[in-house]
Amino acid sequence: MKTNVAVFFGGRSVEHEISVISALQAINAFDKEKYNIIPIYISKQGRWYTGDNLLNIRNYRDMKQLVENAEEVFMRPEFGDFNLYKVKTGMLSKKNPVVSELHVAIPVLHGTNGEDGIFEGVLETIGIPFAGCNTLSSANGMDKITMKMILRESGIPVVDYVWFTDRQWLSDKDGIVARIEEKLSYPVIVKPANLGSSVGIGKAANREELIEKIDNAEKYSQRIIVEHMIEQLKEINCSVLGDADEHLSSVCEEPIKSGDFLSYEDKYMGGTKTSVGMAASDKRIPADLPEEISEKIRKMAGETFRVLSCHGVSRVDVMIDEKDNSVYVNEINTIPGSLSYYLWEATGISFSELMDRLVNLALGRKRAVERKTFTYDHNIFAMGGGVKGAKGAKGAKF
Repeated sequence: MKTNVAVFFGGRSVEHEISVISALQAINAFDKEKYNIIPIYISKQGRWYTGDNLLNIRNYRDMKQLVENAEEVFMRPEFGDFNLYKVKTGMLSKKNPVVSELHVAIPVLHGTNGEDGIFEGVLETIGIPFAGCNTLSSANGMDKITMKMILRESGIPVVDYVWFTDRQWLSDKDGIVARIEEKLSYPVIVKPANLGSSVGIGKAANREELIEKIDNAEKYSQRIIVEHMIEQLKEINCSVLGDADEHLSSVCEEPIKSGDFLSYEDKYMGGTKTSVGMAASDKRIPADLPEEISEKIRKMAGETFRVLSCHGVSRVDVMIDEKDNSVYVNEINTIPGSLSYYLWEATGISFSELMDRLVNLALGRKRAVERKTFTYDHNIFAMGGGVKGAKGAKGAKF
């Protein structure tokens, strides 16, 4: 019997289109002799759809027609119910028909509301096996501030930074600017804390530019991070596959940037008819690095993956300061563009095998989770316990 694999993509994110590209690449890589693939597209409004028309990227040119020709679906937030239901369309419908029973979920959602733990929480509530980071590790990996706090505490090098909220910025711009200038020297990089794909990121070489870039970044996020900028910078990426306890690192790549840092256009706008998304960006694979530096980065990427309790496939982006060859972790992408398949192909793992491994990782984690204890069979209410203490609670009556 084939395994029914649901691939979720799209989503309420500024990285919506990139998610579509990554997901269709992944769907095409699955071995159709082993898997039934159910595409589940989440619109920019948050509605779920399935259908064969979602498999043709040309159909996404007209989003309205795309969803009109698809089937609107949903899953119930009930533990153990892995069915995908059709949304009722008529008053005479007594119940929602089942479109398919899902066996495994593969989220290919980039950015907010998909890669940040929100969607992973839905999957964990339902209890369906899924590949990728869980709610906690997704949230920690997505938020650049929390991630850097954890990495620094764990002895993994990150550049110096200052962080603050949008409300703090609006109420105390002078104080925040003074704090940044005291701790960090220009130039600096300003980033929304919880976005990927270089959205909202800007370089500031002086106070005027700093204020301008923060004003832009706060449009995208409630939390802002300003980092020391490495001027003699070489950016290197490395993918990690597995789980926190057992994983392997890919070869390294050096993405080619057009400015001081990788832009959205560098990453995604260089596609051809045969290559799109992160797979199409200009890069050197393997990166032109001394073997000892390459191995250091691969180990650092694996340790970042472990410390953040990651699962599935991630990409760790590091920075080399060529002034002294210091290496710093910049960020982790817990659902990387194109699932970093091109890095695994260069490492000796085909895209099809990568998808096989993700399915097996999902099923393996499900078995491991089921061995843990989450509830006790005892009912304290039936045993007469708990009632006396509850009397003291304000407004509680029995």
